[in-house]
Amino acid sequence: MKIAALKETAAGERRVSATPETVKKFVALGATVAVEAGAGEAASFADADYAQAGATLGSRAEVLADADIVLGVQGPDPDSLPGLKQGAWIAASLNPFGERARVGRYAALGAEALAMEFMPRITRAQSMDILSSQSNLAGYKAVLDAAAEYDRAFPMMMTAAGTVSAAKVFVMGVGVAGLQAIATARRLGAQVSATDVRAATKEQILSLGAKPIFVENVQGIEGEGTGGYATEMSDEYKAAQAELVSSHIAKQDIVITTALIPGRPAPRLISDAQVASMKPGSVIVDLAVEQGGNVEGAVAGEVVTRHGVKIVGHRNVPSRLAADASALFARNLFNFLSAFWDKEAGKPVLDDEIGNAIRLTQGGKVVNERLLG
Repeated sequence: MKIAALKETAAGERRVSATPETVKKFVALGATVAVEAGAGEAASFADADYAQAGATLGSRAEVLADADIVLGVQGPDPDSLPGLKQGAWIAASLNPFGERARVGRYAALGAEALAMEFMPRITRAQSMDILSSQSNLAGYKAVLDAAAEYDRAFPMMMTAAGTVSAAKVFVMGVGVAGLQAIATARRLGAQVSATDVRAATKEQILSLGAKPIFVENVQGIEGEGTGGYATEMSDEYKAAQAELVSSHIAKQDIVITTALIPGRPAPRLISDAQVASMKPGSVIVDLAVEQGGNVEGAVAGEVVTRHGVKIVGHRNVPSRLAADASALFARNLFNFLSAFWDKEAGKPVLDDEIGNAIRLTQGGKVVNERLLG
């Protein structure tokens, strides 16, 4: 069983899908591991460290030769997979909805493409969940990015020259990223509030010492989709939420938006008029900017200023913490493959529940129901 870890080629991608730690663990399972030369450099993992862990280093073609499993952070370009073995697994974040044509090309190659972001949110798969591990870091980094752009202090400070008021931070969307953003902003001493369409998150917000901002008197709307994700809300709820948010957002110094709906453009949470209502010098960080953005006027890959308010739209935020993001991503991949490792067969054998959820292609065809519907 040969496992290949590729060097990422996407612009700005600094993460790597295997670390010396996980290489050593794969070798202990009995696998042969090949790592493309330079794959870990941008994440501070040297080739020598991979070699010491038991990996062989080589060119992409050498690494791919006879590989049974190909690991990546982002899905590799099918044209960059020379000599890929028929039936080889490609396990990575494959962006199936955004890169549907690429999925078809994986099928044409005869590869079995496994989309790690389709991992079901069930208890036994928590350690394999790349969305959670990477979103956790994105929520943390979003607060640091906001602090870097904000020209005032976060905590309240009592000084002989007078008192500095605590920054008011509002987090919109309380998934993994939002919860970490709340916790990080609280650690920095901010006054934090948060909202989400899912009523069940109110207790989580309170548990972190933040103030929940929720629409009341709109009955029967929980906002809970399948697998714990948010779902689209009714027009009635959207109108009530917009009114509540408008009055609250005007008083905030920093807003962090994290709302995403799988397979759909990011919901618009903040209008240009709401941006204009904020005080000059305020900061908004849009973590959904790559899927269309939660904030009107946000630009992917840029920090723009509108009405005196900075709107931060960094791409690929987890990659801005490349070493830790790589370590967690690589462990997710190892946890996934090792959980299904059949010692007699000397390879992983997927069960139906997880296999059917993440498998996009097999036998030259696209087979995932979420892409065929």
